[in-house]
Amino acid sequence: MTGVSPAVLAFVLVFAGLFGLVIGSFLNVVIYRVPAGIPLTRESRCPHCDEPVRPVENIPVVSWLVLRGRCAGCKAPISARYPIVELATALAFVGITWYFVATATLDSTGAVWSLVLTVAAFLYLASISIALTLIDLDTHRLPNAIVLPAYAVGAVLLVAASVLVGDLDALVRAAIGMAALYAFYFILRFVRPDGMGGGDVKLAGVLGLYLGWLGWGALVVGAFGAFLLGGIFGIGLLITRRAGRKTAIPFGPWMILGAWVGVFGGESLSRWYLGLFITA
Repeated sequence: MTGVSPAVLAFVLVFAGLFGLVIGSFLNVVIYRVPAGIPLTRESRCPHCDEPVRPVENIPVVSWLVLRGRCAGCKAPISARYPIVELATALAFVGITWYFVATATLDSTGAVWSLVLTVAAFLYLASISIALTLIDLDTHRLPNAIVLPAYAVGAVLLVAASVLVGDLDALVRAAIGMAALYAFYFILRFVRPDGMGGGDVKLAGVLGLYLGWLGWGALVVGAFGAFLLGGIFGIGLLITRRAGRKTAIPFGPWMILGAWVGVFGGESLSRWYLGLFITA
């Protein structure tokens, strides 16, 4: 059984970072245009002077720094969120790639391709996580145009990754996780419609699919983490009087953050917790 050599890992991580910068640039377009109903294929233009953005002015991070955060034509300020999203996406891509690749055991061609598909699946999840988080913070919406295709993309990639290595148990967990988390949020919305949005319910199924595929611990920790982290944040707002009991707080970002806690630490956290009650 073999793993990935340090040289190959370094190359893959550099590629992941560069790819993340490019995807981050695209996510900036998605974040702005999808809620506004603007086609993603439309030419990029300055929202102030309507001048087209030239390719040389659209290099991730670099163009913003060279232009000093201002439009090349009218000199209107360009939000620092653009390079921040690009950098955050690059860092997320590097971290996810390292997490899955560095510890992978590649003992067959099927295992190699399974790893590629697994990384692709979670990079896709990272991409929509960033886009949905910012859109929800901006508009209190989780657009169907992003959430619903994630079911198909996630299912195809994860099913293929499992079949290649014969891990059918992961598919069963994924199906149960998707159905269980969707049903749980559906019940919460049914009981209290003003406390949970329909987009949250749909997103729950996507997160349950991914978390269940990883393991039961990831599913439980990821689901619980959303309410724990969101609750702590809400209490903090109440204590600092920055929000009241009836203040609407987007829950999508906390669902996403909790899910990523489940991805990276769910299995180890669940084993640690169970170890507190189970002695040898």
